[in-house]
Amino acid sequence: MLDLKANPNRKATGSIIESSLDKGRGYVATVLCSNGTLRVGDILLAGTNYGRIKAMFNERGQRIKEIGPAQAATVLGLNGAPQAGDTFHVMATDQEAREIASKREQLAREQGLRTQTHLTLEEIGRRIEQGGFQELNVIVKGDVDGSIEALSDSLIKLSTEKIAVNVIHKAVGQISENDVALAAASDAIIVAFQVRPSAQARRAAEQHGVEIRTYSIIYDAIEEVKEAMEGMLAPEMKEEITAQVEVRQVFHISKVGTVAGAYVIDGKVARTNKARVIRDGIVIHTGAIDALKRFKDDVKEVGTNFECGISLAGFSDIREGDMLETFQEIEVKAKL
Repeated sequence: MLDLKANPNRKATGSIIESSLDKGRGYVATVLCSNGTLRVGDILLAGTNYGRIKAMFNERGQRIKEIGPAQAATVLGLNGAPQAGDTFHVMATDQEAREIASKREQLAREQGLRTQTHLTLEEIGRRIEQGGFQELNVIVKGDVDGSIEALSDSLIKLSTEKIAVNVIHKAVGQISENDVALAAASDAIIVAFQVRPSAQARRAAEQHGVEIRTYSIIYDAIEEVKEAMEGMLAPEMKEEITAQVEVRQVFHISKVGTVAGAYVIDGKVARTNKARVIRDGIVIHTGAIDALKRFKDDVKEVGTNFECGISLAGFSDIREGDMLETFQEIEVKAKL
């Protein structure tokens, strides 16, 4: 057993376990006291947030006046939602707490600006080499800090070499006009988890054409953002072999050119297909089908075990014994 000791007769310190925005009570933080005694009326400083404790509740929702070392409580009165894991301290005066909080906020803002990645020549070169590199900017708002962190991390992990997800802002609380303005300026979408936009924010979003997606399940949010990313990627072209055709006789017709009298061994040839000319196992030409006939009639397709006449656009060196492999190109939705 660890011989842990704490002094209850001093100003309290501890950790923030969770924070959220309650509709009726404002910002609510769950704290774990590690040293000292935390009382109602104390001035609490946690991260970039501070405030005088208005009320405290235990795990059963009952009002309490104080907690000692190794005890947890839910506190009301902070001016914002501190991050889970932040250390809290009890300050002597409200002014001292406000000054420290504002300094920390300024430092956090400067650190955020420093960590923003600006395009370098090497990065531009890499993106050109990759081809079609794109970015998806996201603003994440939620009711609980833990959920926001989990959702943000999951979205960032969706980034690939061709498309990157940037979480440009994340915070606890309802969607405000400032969030919409930031989304409009940075061409971002707003992902809201268990929160809704204010009436002014909704009007501003409609005016600026900002997309707000609201979710109550994290996996739904991740899946929809993933689908949006796949939609941004260019579709991939895939070849599908449609038929194997054997050239049995070659006709040279004036004003028409070379026509192959052919037999469909397998599959079905369509007029819109492309064809490869294979001679002794080597592909010597790939191109579009110029004409497809049954006897003297133009047809759209010819099935297995039927004879047909085929001419290829821009190619006349067809010989008896050649094999024609016909194929069609289909678009396949790109996957991450």
